[in-house]
Amino acid sequence: MTLLGDLRWPSVPSDAILALPIGSTEQHGPHLPLSTDADVAVALCGALAAARSDVVVAPLLPYGASGEHQDFPGTVSIGTAALTQVLIELGRSASATFPRLLVVSGHGGNLEAVRAALATLTAESRDVLAWFPRWSGDAHAGFVETSLQLHLSASRVVLSAAEAGAVAPLEELMPALRSGGVRSVSPNGVLGDPAGASASAGREIFDGLAADLVTAVAAWVAS
Repeated sequence: MTLLGDLRWPSVPSDAILALPIGSTEQHGPHLPLSTDADVAVALCGALAAARSDVVVAPLLPYGASGEHQDFPGTVSIGTAALTQVLIELGRSASATFPRLLVVSGHGGNLEAVRAALATLTAESRDVLAWFPRWSGDAHAGFVETSLQLHLSASRVVLSAAEAGAVAPLEELMPALRSGGVRSVSPNGVLGDPAGASASAGREIFDGLAADLVTAVAAWVAS
């Protein structure tokens, strides 16, 4: 895997895809680290780079649009407007070296900013692609994300503190969540239930996501 930060300028390839992982620094229930979304994004970019020799992985952008989690200590959000501008400027700068920019976001709340930034960059004739991991199952700090983190870094998961939160479908929770934030629907910050989460389940979920990413990038390059 080639990391941009490890390179010296004479060794930077001129024909590579720059993969930019972006995440968030936000609460993930009482049992998962604040970096969970960022960890997933970095790992997926690493899996892509392992599968494709033409991928260079940029340093992580660890802050995103996480205002809905602001009522929980530790959450640090830069908001949609700032994230949009950061991505636009990063894209403009990166395009001076790299012909393609891939943005991999581990936090769904970054969607509006990513879409807006990529619309601007595309209008400027820059070749960019955004990709978000998608899975069936609970939305936040439940079975899926707990299993993923157990696969990626089990020592950072405190299973003894894991507990169910709001288990209603996300579409039912969304109106209250938008108006009052996550804490208004889930006092512990969990949207789902981590019961039964395991590293083996996390590995299976992660491998499926990585395969989806590799397929999406192959289609993009071939188009």
